[in-house]
Amino acid sequence: MGNPLPRGFPIASHHLARLTGGNAPAEYNQARMYARPLSLIVLSIALLLPCGQAGAELRINDLDVYLNDHEVTVQVVALGALGPALQEGLGSGLPAHVRFTVELWQYNRLWRDRLLITHVLERQVTYNVVTKEYRIIFGKAEARAPYTTRELQDAQRVISEVRKVTLTPASTLDPAGVIYVRVQAETALSGENNVLSRMAGTAEQAIRQSDYRSLMRTQ
Repeated sequence: MGNPLPRGFPIASHHLARLTGGNAPAEYNQARMYARPLSLIVLSIALLLPCGQAGAELRINDLDVYLNDHEVTVQVVALGALGPALQEGLGSGLPAHVRFTVELWQYNRLWRDRLLITHVLERQVTYNVVTKEYRIIFGKAEARAPYTTRELQDAQRVISEVRKVTLTPASTLDPAGVIYVRVQAETALSGENNVLSRMAGTAEQAIRQSDYRSLMRTQ
């Protein structure tokens, strides 16, 4: 007899039948029977997705961290917040959601970095096909009145810019510490952000981290 196959080596059913002296075990054939439909389902989903929508367009173009009036403030500008798939959904009457998660971190040279503060900003865009107006509603974290415009470019600008987000007074931070800011931007049609929606282009996300800042140098 030749050398035995290594443990875990995949064996075709006809080779398995030859080694066992008969037909392959029923559980082996049953596993193969269920594996084929599953692979066909995954392939079908990939083929049905619109071409060119899988590539992410959302990106954080600007991320600035300031120490103004002894407060840590952040400004963020995202590009591509309303991509083609979201624009198509807006035209069909579906709302688009945009979320910015701003995190303030303290760098630790010997251990894990420490998350100090998390600030979440949520916005929603709707389109009225009768008046041909985009309406942007801001979440509770922003004390802003709803914004209405007929220009898509103007709606893109308003929903993509985060101006002067105050994270914390500098007095609450370690004067000798090193800090940085991490921002995650998310867009989703009807608020659905999952694997399939990201593959279809109706949901996207982007992350950017700022440079390290020393409070001792800025004071």
